[in-house]
Amino acid sequence: MAHPKRRQSSTRRDKRRTHYKASAQQIATCVVTGEAHLYHRAYWYEGKMYYRGQVVIDKTEAML
Repeated sequence: MAHPKRRQSSTRRDKRRTHYKASAQQIATCVVTGEAHLYHRAYWYEGKMYYRGQVVIDKTEAML
């Protein structure tokens, strides 16, 4: 493996790292429930798991 001949200064290192930023995640609002959730993620609301506006898992039926 290649090794650097000289130590890189903190200024050069920080200049390179300026582009590594955390971006805010996009939040969607469900049309059916009105609940805010992350895009492309299923979410729980009142004992039911929703994905793209449809019920995927219903825990209330399983408990009966």
